Amino acid sequence: MLFRKVNIRQHERGVWFRDGDFRRLLEPGRHRLWAPFWSGRRDIVLPADTLATRFDHSLLDVMLAQSHVRDALHVVDLTDVERALVWKDERLAYVLGPGRHAFWKTPYRLFVETFRVDGNASAGAGVGAGGSGNFWFQHPRLQVVLKHPDAGKWLDAVQVDSGAEVLLYRDGVLTDRLGQGLHVYWKGTGKVAWKAVDLREQIADVAGQEIITADKVSLRVNLLVTYQVTDPVTAMSSVGDYAQALYREAQLTLRAAVGARTLDALLADKESVGGEVRLALSARSVEFGVAVRGVGLRDIVLPGDMKTLLNQVIAAQKEAEANLIRRREETASVRSQANTAKLLADSPALARLKELELLKEVLAGTSATFVFGEGDLAEQVRKLVKAKA
Repeated sequence: MLFRKVNIRQHERGVWFRDGDFRRLLEPGRHRLWAPFWSGRRDIVLPADTLATRFDHSLLDVMLAQSHVRDALHVVDLTDVERALVWKDERLAYVLGPGRHAFWKTPYRLFVETFRVDGNASAGAGVGAGGSGNFWFQHPRLQVVLKHPDAGKWLDAVQVDSGAEVLLYRDGVLTDRLGQGLHVYWKGTGKVAWKAVDLREQIADVAGQEIITADKVSLRVNLLVTYQVTDPVTAMSSVGDYAQALYREAQLTLRAAVGARTLDALLADKESVGGEVRLALSARSVEFGVAVRGVGLRDIVLPGDMKTLLNQVIAAQKEAEANLIRRREETASVRSQANTAKLLADSPALARLKELELLKEVLAGTSATFVFGEGDLAEQVRKLVKAKA
């Protein structure tokens, strides 16, 4: 009744309270606490498992006032701009934020890395202290850290794909331009936001604009614009949406180019319209960090009645062209015959040869034999034909 016996196992420490006040830590073994019943003392011994490594208690600050407690615990005291990684036997055990954290020094071997996240030098917090001293988190075992269950509470990551760039803003101020790869930073250091910009060539399809030509013909024009972001900072800061801004400018420049031409001129040279639109659009798009790579008219759509009328005009033009060609051929044929007649009149020998060719065609396929005398061969043939008749 005069002593209270307490047994502390080897992997434990006893946290001894008397009348609610902390007295001391009890090492493994048997302990006898002097507590006669008439004293009215109330002793409580709470076992603390050292295998759990981390020691949490509401009276931790009171306990650390005693030197033997400080000798038993490794304390990591972090300010608001500090973070820490605690490795236990080369395995990541804890990712820590601001506050006072205590860990049993036995039975494991601890290694603590401390980081400042305000851009200043590393904190240097005792055992194994080190750090990046930066808002960004870089570590040779980065993937191991990111897989820890507590990593998401204190770390965030930005994955930048090939052909893209990410603009990172901290408290509304552009702080970094991130290229391809994985970028990890500490949370809780300000309001962080990022915007991804695609640097590959893109296509804007400006479709279905109703435009009136210079000769008052209403039509619809579809335009294709190929563009690429060349200055991501300007693209994200000069306009709210660079793609929408480019689309709007393409509409305006196309309307101006088509409205200055007649329908015939537009249909005859669509490439010049694309060139004019590209020239004007390129000058404007530079102001919001975009380069125009190509412009082309995809379709020109006419109203139904205008299509019919245009088809009729085209048909009439083609018929007139056919008649003209036919007359040219007839004129050429008559001219050729006249030249042939003049040539035969001037050359009797050639006329005689022409008569023989004609006779050959007349007698083709017959088996009769004719003997002609001297004189006009054509006249003899006529008499022969008349006699047979």
